[in-house]
Amino acid sequence: MASSIHFLDIKGKPLLTKDYKGDIPVTALERFPLLVLQGSSDEYNTKPVFQDRGVSYAYLIHNDLYVLALARGNVNIYSIMVFLRRLIEVLESYVKRLVEESIRDNFSIIYELLDEMVDFGTPQISDVQMLKQYIKVKHFKLEELINPIKALDNDQKVKVPMALTNSISWRSEGISYKKNEAFLDVVEAINMTLTTTGQVITSEILGKIKIRSQLSGMPDLRLGINEKFLNAGLDRLNGGPDNVTNDFGLEDIKFHQCVRLAKFENDKIITFIPPDGEFELMTYRILSPPNLVPLILVDYKLQNHSNTRLELFVRLKTNFKRRLTCTNLELLIPCPDDIDSPSFQTSATTSKCKIKYVPEKSAILWRFKSIPGGKDYSMIAELNLPSVKLQENVDQLKKITKKPIKVNFQIPYFTTSGLQVRYLRINEPKLQYKSYPWVRYVTQSGDDYIIRMK
Repeated sequence: MASSIHFLDIKGKPLLTKDYKGDIPVTALERFPLLVLQGSSDEYNTKPVFQDRGVSYAYLIHNDLYVLALARGNVNIYSIMVFLRRLIEVLESYVKRLVEESIRDNFSIIYELLDEMVDFGTPQISDVQMLKQYIKVKHFKLEELINPIKALDNDQKVKVPMALTNSISWRSEGISYKKNEAFLDVVEAINMTLTTTGQVITSEILGKIKIRSQLSGMPDLRLGINEKFLNAGLDRLNGGPDNVTNDFGLEDIKFHQCVRLAKFENDKIITFIPPDGEFELMTYRILSPPNLVPLILVDYKLQNHSNTRLELFVRLKTNFKRRLTCTNLELLIPCPDDIDSPSFQTSATTSKCKIKYVPEKSAILWRFKSIPGGKDYSMIAELNLPSVKLQENVDQLKKITKKPIKVNFQIPYFTTSGLQVRYLRINEPKLQYKSYPWVRYVTQSGDDYIIRMK
């Protein structure tokens, strides 16, 4: 796969390098900042994957860092990109936040992890729980490893974690809890582009089933979800025809390695022995769901007074059932960069919502801590513009009408796809303890729930 992995600062200066094959010249890494700079001038902007002089470059940008993989020959770029994302997640489980300073402070830990996760360029282990069994960190420092000679003198043995030799590689034996519980979350993120009249331009649901397992022994779990969703998922997993849609519009479904796929395909049953701790059991994507209605509607009007004063009228409606409550609802409304003395009026009381001007984002933030369904509120913002910059004001107004209103929200106890958990059964054949499964549903905005102003 990858010949080498590199961490670079935002200027392209190397911070840490791990070379697995030694077949990439140093000049390839030195050329990387120049190639990125050249790519940023393209009409399609910088590409995260490109080739130069027989070397394949694949990188991610994370917290002002470049995480870069270099490779030669015919390589699987998708696998490399997935591994780089997984590498970031593993490192952040150790150093909390992967930034330049944490890399400098944790060279030994990162090198140790890169040694264990990759063998001659091929990914081996990327499960955090397994890695933490034998690469242990305390206060950002590796714990001292047992000296093999001293260990023999004291009749101690350096053991390889059971997960490496066990057929169930994602879970070790001997796990024990006083109270055995499993927490299951169905989380669906909605990406939607709307007009101010409520017309849906694009829509999708990105869903996942997350489990936090605190169960002793080797429990065997069986998850029951509604059959309609199961049938749609089975069809897509088996590579059903792309031109045939199902009621859910299900496009993609992926399972954690612990799920017995043969059992799912043959019997439509999801069974698995879970890893210890938190993991994603299943992810899915639903493109253009046929029955998906906008949950948050926004109407927007702008009145311009001689390019020196603006009035923004924004109307908000929660378009879901009254028994449900939306939490942390935020509207980020674009406005000119240089405004003076903004004032706000709203039909909602100050105890229900907060409005403020956020200069670093050139936007007005209208925020509700909680708001029930079926509610309708309006807000008027008066913004003064500098009278000595009339032409600049005109240019600013053209820009803000092209920017969308960004919406963030969460609605607990609710899903939009129709997925329902029928049961979660837990069986540990040896210990046979009582267990307590908990199920929770959450619908939230994705990264792109936006309202176009034109």
